[in-house]
Order: sequence, then structure tokens, then C-alpha cells
Amino acid sequence: IALFLPFQKERIMPKISSIGRAMPSSPIRKLMPYANAAKASGKRVIHLNIGQPDIATPEVALLELKADTRTFIEYSPSEGYASYRDGLSSYYKGAGIDVNADEIVVTTGGSEALVFVPVTATIEDGFELPPISDFEKLITPRTKAILICNPGNPTGKVYAPEAMNNLAQIIRDNDLYLFSDEVYREFCYDGAVAKSVLQLDGIENNVVLIDSVSKRYSMCGARIGALITKNNELKETVMKFAMTRLSPPTFGQIASEAALKASESYFEDVRTRYVKRRDLLVEGLNSIPGVTCPKPGGAFYAVCKLPIDSSDAFCQWMLEHFSLDGDTVMMAPASGFYATDGAGSDEVRIAYVLDLPLLEKAVECLKLALEQYPGRTN
Repeated sequence: IALFLPFQKERIMPKISSIGRAMPSSPIRKLMPYANAAKASGKRVIHLNIGQPDIATPEVALLELKADTRTFIEYSPSEGYASYRDGLSSYYKGAGIDVNADEIVVTTGGSEALVFVPVTATIEDGFELPPISDFEKLITPRTKAILICNPGNPTGKVYAPEAMNNLAQIIRDNDLYLFSDEVYREFCYDGAVAKSVLQLDGIENNVVLIDSVSKRYSMCGARIGALITKNNELKETVMKFAMTRLSPPTFGQIASEAALKASESYFEDVRTRYVKRRDLLVEGLNSIPGVTCPKPGGAFYAVCKLPIDSSDAFCQWMLEHFSLDGDTVMMAPASGFYATDGAGSDEVRIAYVLDLPLLEKAVECLKLALEQYPGRTN
């Protein structure tokens, strides 16, 4: 008996772009399958891997959402609601940053327009802004912009005004754009102040400020950010892309506009809580043999150096093989935050976004885990 099968042409798979293949996995989220498996096995996972604060959203924002009576959810203007942009303008002017409403484009989160120029900062220097020479040797005719985050994520570093002035000089000398992520502006500690790029002299048309309500008001799910520039040609170009994506989220803007009415006491309370969390975490980590953790001056992140062979392997091992009284800790391998090959392989980023008892337990877990980890180094 002969069995005849239809001829099958060899299947050709479409190729993935080189940009897609080169794109690294998120250092924050790539370990989620292991965290989910740990939870399924009965462990409590203390999430210090992601900047999701347990701080309450301002009540005024939640009340505004509940009071909304609209019968359909419309597109907003591509640049965002005028009333929200007016409110943002008042907010920035109150912070000593001269911004008008027509210089603001509301975005879907703060990550809609960020690109990277890698200049390595090191934990040994406390993640200070590298010297001018480190920037200049990487600038080529193809270089278009420099991007910074101040206060910094993942380091929590607040750059000194003198360092920011030096950076402005590089921008002037090379006619570059300067993109600045300033979403943690309210969270500076020990008297530190984050100087905005819009407060730097002589580069007004070269500056693009990126902002977001996610961390400022503990509204990560609102997905509302802003792009601010005084360069009208650049703003009009940005608007072409804004029109293509139609509009930022309607309800997110409603909540964000209402959040602007939050009192200064809201931020005073939040800063006080973060300082206590930071101090407990950093002091606890530095008390563990072989661990180095600079004290961050802002935001709610700390990068620490551990006596381990691989931060990726250690973070995964914590979820798969370690528990203390049923608890384990999820962190973000710092290697994923560096653009320099090999950098951060023994470092982790920890977000101190949970309350003191959980941070205390996390430090206990890390101390014992480092004693047991088979890849510990001297």
C-alpha cells in the first residue's frame, strides 16, 4: 500500500530586525516567571525589583475619577488637554522652571521618546556624573543628544549643580540636544536639590525635559507623562508623532490634573517615609560582609555591589532556591542598566518602595542568602 503525502514547501520564517534582536530584556521584569513560580510554591516574594511605590495616590485624584460623569470616553487633543497643560505650566513655574503650556506635549507615560548615549558611571565614584572628557571622547558627527536622569534611576544619584553646568558646556560646544528625565524631582534628601536642565543657561533650544506622574503621585498605571521643550521646530516635529498615536489616555489626564492640587504636606510625608526606608536599607546592606551600597541622594533606588559571581544568576537563585521563613526577595540585576559590556555583573538595584518591616526582612534574607549562595566570591 502506497501512502501519498502532499508536497510541503519548506516554511520560510520572516526575519526579525537587528534592532529587535539587539534589544535587551527588561532587567526589571525578565525574572517575573521565576517570581510567579516562587509564589505558586508558597513563598512570599518581597518585591524590591520595581519602582512601584506602596504610597497612596493623592485622594484628590481618586475623587476626581469617581466624580466623573461622562457618558463616553473621547479622544483628547494629541498634545493633551489644555487645562492639564495649563496646570503643568503652573506646577513647573512653582518649582522655579519657566515653562508655558504651549511648550508641553502630554505623552503616554514618560518613556515615549527616550534614547541612550552610553557614558559609564561607577559605583566606586558614587555614580557621579563622569568628567567632560568621558563624554567628549564618545561624541562623533553622528551623535545627536545626551540623555540623563536626575535624580537618577537606577542609582538615586542627584547631580551637583556644578556637574550640570559642565554638561551644559558640552551641549553648547557640540550643539547637541540634552534629554533629561526628571520624574523624581520631588524626592531629594539631605538638602540636595536637583537642578533642572531648563534652568541651565544658554541651551534653552537644545533641551528636552521628560516628566511623568507615575512616581511623583504614585500613579504608575495612569501612563501619563510629558515632553517639554522651548524649541518650537522640535515641538512641531514631536507633534507629528503625537498625532499619529492620536491621544494620551483620557482618564489618566483627568487624574493627573487633579493630582496637581495635592498639598505640599503630601510630598513632605512621602519624603520622610522614603528617607527612613533608605537609611534602614543602606545601613542594613552595608552591615553585611562584602556588600557596598552608596547612600542615594534622591529617588527611591539603591545600587549595591555584592560578593557574587553574577547578579543575574543570584537574583534567579533567590527566587528558585532560597527562602527564610517562607520569604524571598526579588531584585533587578544591575547589569541590565549598563550599556557597557560586563559592567554591573555583581551589582543589583533595589527599590525601597515597601514599608520598614518588609525592608528589614529583605535585609535578613539577603544576609543569609549571601552565606548560602554557591556563586559567592571573596
